[in-house]
Amino acid sequence: MTSMAGLKPKHFLWEVEGRIAKVRLDRPERKNPLTFNSYAELRDTFRDLVYADDVDAVVFLSNGGNFCSGGDVHDIIGPLVKMDMKQLLAFTRMTGDFVKAMLNCGKPIIAAVDGVAVGAGAIIAMSSDIRIATPEAKTAFLFTRVGLAGCDMGACAILPRIIGQGRAAELLYTGRTMTATEGERWGFYNRLVAADVLEADALDMAARIVSGPTFAHGITKTQLNQEWSMGLEQAIEAEAQAQAICMQTRDFERAYRAFVAKEKPVFEGN
Repeated sequence: MTSMAGLKPKHFLWEVEGRIAKVRLDRPERKNPLTFNSYAELRDTFRDLVYADDVDAVVFLSNGGNFCSGGDVHDIIGPLVKMDMKQLLAFTRMTGDFVKAMLNCGKPIIAAVDGVAVGAGAIIAMSSDIRIATPEAKTAFLFTRVGLAGCDMGACAILPRIIGQGRAAELLYTGRTMTATEGERWGFYNRLVAADVLEADALDMAARIVSGPTFAHGITKTQLNQEWSMGLEQAIEAEAQAQAICMQTRDFERAYRAFVAKEKPVFEGN
């Protein structure tokens, strides 16, 4: 296991407080676009989270009134039009690996979305476990607006599972903006809160998650993702095995003893 509290990334902001990692893209003057370097560094960071023993939840925060404006037009899209197929495939696989790293990091991720979350920014929100937004949030999977397919970074697999096939198809074909109200009504956003309490609300949610049985939370995240490709019988069996593992943890015993003593359990993540 490793500690990530001292991580000093070059291409985004990172802070660990109370076993909660806070992530912010750091180009607020341009609505926080991604670059080749930030993509790669985020991918590597979320891969490393699997082994982190001082982080139990991640909050992906907005910065300067916006979440993320997607890939930088000058730093990414411009160079892409000059690349050959081998280079392009290396890039698209790298961006997909970032999503895989988020899904497989073993830590619940909360996206706190204000302002724009478009393109890859919408993908980051989509790939998080829980999404909280302000009424001003504007979310768009705008890949078709730049001449690309809507099937980017897992969008055609993940988005329909959140909001339904028809709604996902509309957003992915048209690239139009999903309003915050639509996002909440469709189940993309768990709830809407005012901008001045967005960060506090997301961190409060993270704190509640961190106070729970964090080893078991990692199992829950794994099952939520792996059961997409399972039949019902296989899923039930996988959950039987997963739950049996959790029944051997000290946290399970702690919860039982607290119940007997009529006390609130204090979980330790083991």
